[in-house]
Amino acid sequence: MPAIEITVLIVVAIGLVNAGIVMLIARRAERRNPPIGKFIEIDGLRLHYLECGDPSAPAVVLFHGNGAMIQDFTATGLVDRLANRYRVICFDRPGFGYSGRPLLRLMTPQAQARLFAKALERLDVQQPILFGHSWGTLVALALALHLPQVNRSVKGLVLAAGYYFPTMRWDVIAVSFPAIPLIGDIMCYTISPVLSQVFTPSVIRSLFAPNEVSPAFERGFPLELSLRPSQLRATAQESAMMIPSAARLKRHYRDLSCPLVVLGASGDEMVEVEQAPRLQRATNNSALRMVDGVGHMLHYEVPDEIVRAIDKIAGLPKLADASQPDLATQPPADPPRA
Repeated sequence: MPAIEITVLIVVAIGLVNAGIVMLIARRAERRNPPIGKFIEIDGLRLHYLECGDPSAPAVVLFHGNGAMIQDFTATGLVDRLANRYRVICFDRPGFGYSGRPLLRLMTPQAQARLFAKALERLDVQQPILFGHSWGTLVALALALHLPQVNRSVKGLVLAAGYYFPTMRWDVIAVSFPAIPLIGDIMCYTISPVLSQVFTPSVIRSLFAPNEVSPAFERGFPLELSLRPSQLRATAQESAMMIPSAARLKRHYRDLSCPLVVLGASGDEMVEVEQAPRLQRATNNSALRMVDGVGHMLHYEVPDEIVRAIDKIAGLPKLADASQPDLATQPPADPPRA
């Protein structure tokens, strides 16, 4: 047998063995971190969600960022804080945690919005307040734009550390290769889990910079679930879609009719700091709150700021520290640009 054929066979054998090991590790992660919520099937797709709080209270729906899952909100204590006075529903977005993701259909923010609109209707959720973090802000925005088209309304939006306007991001391009059909599938079962193990610690440090990684994250976020091949693929796909998704949505920000609170972090190393004030200028009926001394993971560092913003939308008395400035007292943003 020619040497080149032997080499190819060895490489294929190593790849198959590695894929088998990756699958075993993924199954072990799932055994150690079983689903914490319920399941609902929408358009043939199984969605995992957590619901808590008073079913008769105003509804708050939470959308996590890229690479995350429901536990990104439970670990912070945000879900428990909100459940004191709201009906809280938190989804694993498609491909993350225990929610499925279709192989042949792009899960753009608009596609996810249509999916979640049907899920909320099935769950009899009326006039929800939508909260989105990071990539989840795009889904929350798309859902707020979609619901009025199907004769349903949104009480308001609270968005934290989001990416709203397209910019040149070489880092996003670099992590998008596993989204390539077939090639990406091979990568997700071979080299991507290995590379993720190597680079994930530095990525997490960047998420929390300028502060240390939150102990709540280390205790409560099942990192091993996020390193499964299925979730690595979903993460790469959303990285690849981030810039074009923002470009498509930005044309409709003026169409938002609901109140909006935009939260930004002065130390954010993942999205440009100007994204938050720029969205506030591009929308109507919106307030801006820039938080100093924290980074991208606002919901770990200042969860009470998020609760206060949601209370403001709901028109309820604030539970958070009364010594903090009210959103209404923040300096007004620049006038809208043409």
